[in-house]
Amino acid sequence: MKLMMNGALTLGTLDGANIEIADYAGHENEIIFGLKADEVQKLADSGTYSPWDVYNKDPRVKNVMDSLFSGPWCGGDENRFRMIFDEIMNRNDQYYVLADFDSYCQACEAADAYYEDKARWAKAALLNIASSGYFTSDRTIEEYNRDIWHLKKLTVNPDE
Repeated sequence: MKLMMNGALTLGTLDGANIEIADYAGHENEIIFGLKADEVQKLADSGTYSPWDVYNKDPRVKNVMDSLFSGPWCGGDENRFRMIFDEIMNRNDQYYVLADFDSYCQACEAADAYYEDKARWAKAALLNIASSGYFTSDRTIEEYNRDIWHLKKLTVNPDE
């Protein structure tokens, strides 16, 4: 949300804060990718998802995952990112990262095209800034107090 307040467009999955941001700034001002919650549940329930299948079928995924052992950011330490590889590949990718990979690549291409249209990009950025007021800490604290804390407001007189 802090990035939104500075005009950044959201590139993300449709969950959590991204849903709220879209509700206030407009769904057309976000670039959404990946499975929706019901699709994730359906895939989980089917028991058919295998990150290894995605890895073996998509050379881009294989390249990215293999680069965890030999990419320039490894600093020569082939095991630096082994934990990430193991979590995704050997612990069944609980967040369906690889299931979203192709959609993510398409979203990045869409973001590039979006950015090329400077007027459209600027409009979306300004709408994000203008719509971000809802996410201020003042409103959040006020809402928490109303719904959870039920504290009496303290009025402060700066002249005293």
